[in-house]
Amino acid sequence: MKLWTPDRVYFEPTAKNTAVGQRVLDYCKSKSIPILQTTSHNQVRDLPGKDEKEKYASAKKTLVVGTKRSMKFDVCKPSAHYQFSLMTNCPGSCEYCYLFSTQGKKPYVRVYVNLDDIFDTVEKHIEKRLPHATMFEAASTGDPLAVEHITGTLKDTIQHFGTLDKGRLRVVTKYANVDALLNVKHNGHTRFRFSINSEYVTKNFEHNVHSLDARFKAANKVGEAGFPLGFIIAPIMIHENWREEYKELLEKLYEALPSKRNSTITFELIQHRFTMNAKNVIEERFPNTKLEMNPEERTKKWGKYGRTKYVYPKEDINEVKGYIEGLIKKLFSRSHIQYFT
Repeated sequence: MKLWTPDRVYFEPTAKNTAVGQRVLDYCKSKSIPILQTTSHNQVRDLPGKDEKEKYASAKKTLVVGTKRSMKFDVCKPSAHYQFSLMTNCPGSCEYCYLFSTQGKKPYVRVYVNLDDIFDTVEKHIEKRLPHATMFEAASTGDPLAVEHITGTLKDTIQHFGTLDKGRLRVVTKYANVDALLNVKHNGHTRFRFSINSEYVTKNFEHNVHSLDARFKAANKVGEAGFPLGFIIAPIMIHENWREEYKELLEKLYEALPSKRNSTITFELIQHRFTMNAKNVIEERFPNTKLEMNPEERTKKWGKYGRTKYVYPKEDINEVKGYIEGLIKKLFSRSHIQYFT
């Protein structure tokens, strides 16, 4: 799969006057991509398309380069102490994406140029928790590896965390373009995780992301480069032949990691959930979706900010949990399952 190339790039005022902005500008010029101006990302309107589906496709090919204004870092349980953003949204088009709940009306890709401000805020949060180490998640609102060939900000961030005695970074991706990161001096401070799933899920719901095989190969490269390694199986779905497919997934992963099987690999397991807002957006943008979102067959769960989520019934998901955790422990004896949610 070719790396993402936007059809149009908007720059907010002063964004070009930064190292990251200059990288993006150079990339646009090399690809002859139209460069536009906007006073703010909120002013990006009138994207091509006669209906919601076409406008969504146009937004997914639109890049906005700007400044991260809010330096308030949200708590990021259970994966980290805090989260921060190098970008918002993603070039990928996964039908189940949880960002539909929060970014549904603004699906264009945004990247941030003011890394110094972000890094200063990181260090202030670290100071508050001394002498303990502080963990940060950098991929909660988008997949920074998807645009790394344009921005270079993930490399900058990994290098910076390599210098922090008490700072640790976590990043998760569905992409495989890791070669530019393999020689970064990370000092073991960044855990690289790859999002993986059953064939049914990846085939039907994951679009414009790298294949599972490509992710497996990238994971092996990352592990060989000394990065702490992890995998997120999400969203776990109960579908026909789910037992066989999740077993096959983990067996393929085992075969793809010949030198890392006995390492302390982490696993994070997240069941499929949806909000009614996300359901409405998904059905509008993917009118033929096979995604199962019947609230009558689910259990209500109160999520962040009081948002109601719909998850699998407890009896069903407990069966899935026991089965997948058993497979992981059998194949990866030294692995650590961090949570199932």
